[in-house]
Amino acid sequence: MSDKFDVIVIGAGPAGYVAAIRAAQLGLKTACVDAFTGKDGKQALGGTCLNVGCIPSKALLDSSRQYWNIAHNLPVHGISVKDAKVDMATFIGRKDKIVKQFTGGIGQLFKANKVTPYYGTGKLLKGNSVEITAADGSKQTISATNVILASGSVPIELPFAKFDGKNIVDNAGALDFTEVPKRLGVIGAGVIGLELGSVWRRMGSEVTIIEALPDFLSVADADIAKLAAKEFAKQGLDIKLDAKLNKAEVKKDGVHLTYTDKSGEQQLVVDKLLVAVGRRAYSTGLLADDTGVKLDERGRILVDEHCHTGVDGVWAIGDAVRGPMLAHKGSEEGVAVAEWIAGKAGHVNYDTVPFVIYTEPEVAWAGKTEKELKDAGIPYKVGTFPFAAIGRAVAMNEAVGQVKMLAHADTDRILGVHMVGPGVSELIAECVVAMEFKGSSEDLARIVHAHPTLSEAVHEAALSVDKRAIHKGN
Repeated sequence: MSDKFDVIVIGAGPAGYVAAIRAAQLGLKTACVDAFTGKDGKQALGGTCLNVGCIPSKALLDSSRQYWNIAHNLPVHGISVKDAKVDMATFIGRKDKIVKQFTGGIGQLFKANKVTPYYGTGKLLKGNSVEITAADGSKQTISATNVILASGSVPIELPFAKFDGKNIVDNAGALDFTEVPKRLGVIGAGVIGLELGSVWRRMGSEVTIIEALPDFLSVADADIAKLAAKEFAKQGLDIKLDAKLNKAEVKKDGVHLTYTDKSGEQQLVVDKLLVAVGRRAYSTGLLADDTGVKLDERGRILVDEHCHTGVDGVWAIGDAVRGPMLAHKGSEEGVAVAEWIAGKAGHVNYDTVPFVIYTEPEVAWAGKTEKELKDAGIPYKVGTFPFAAIGRAVAMNEAVGQVKMLAHADTDRILGVHMVGPGVSELIAECVVAMEFKGSSEDLARIVHAHPTLSEAVHEAALSVDKRAIHKGN
């Protein structure tokens, strides 16, 4: 087989493998290089998202939700279960089976689309060649007209709380606890910290989350963040804001934490510590010195609005470049770049990328927050509607949260939609579609929504923008 390709993709995460498949669909001879190894020691396509991120965390979130419901939701329905127990081997094993199913599925998709996979670490060389280093140290070089860099990201490690894989862990370690930690400490109240903190809280852990920022979920709309914080507190998540970790020491009785808050220096002992303070672009060893590809001060690959690096035939996508570190953002960039390479009209609208936190309740948003609109001096109208007034939510015993819609005061164009509540990870899609087509709140207000459904909260929030909601006071 020739080692000359039209496209080589370095990285088989949600940005890279999608780019490879789309390029192959467009008739381009495509290869994809990836070094991720699964628990069985074999190549595991799918990157962080599929192996130790999005998919396994959602599997554990669902399993833990089932367990939590037994004691906290089912009794309201008149259903009682005594002495419920969790088999940890099965609990973790189910997650592993799901991961294996999907990583294997990508392999099948590669085969079906005639994408050639290479197992090893890829390095871009001058002239659009890629050096592949296998696990045994052996090397080979392949080349292409176009190379797409999709190397992804890695967890940020704190110098005073280094990962040891046992006591102090990253997201991957928190997915593989062999028993429920009695006391779990989490550094960082972002997506990873909240989701994995929720998993182990539901399973019985005493969870303390230490967050350096003074505001909870500062990236989200303030009203939505406030509602979410209230619900998480009810569930027993102890979230300490404006608190900075200074030291983490592993001792016989646990991990001893020293942190500083408004009251001064504090001490906390936990059995396990999850450090989830963010991720950084993974570009170490990715580029030979003479490729001409440039990195910014944060190690991200510099690209233009078309994800091009400025070096002929070299592109970069996903977590390795600017923008939110979201699997779906990376995937859409992968599709767009493949289409640009093929001479077609690729497209990514970064203004309508949805954000989701898969806690209970879920948090989701797209577009601008109210603060962003105020700071930009953009006139706007606000519509809100609580899930407490939605019949389906009440029937589900999940009547918490609300939908908040922001529309331009003059044109009525939807500028942002923010939600906390049941199933909002799915509800946000309707709003993204409306925003993508430059829709107005009036457009959503005039669309018939099925009754009884959770989507009625979106409908009523749209009506509320002009103070004509039916099922609440205006």
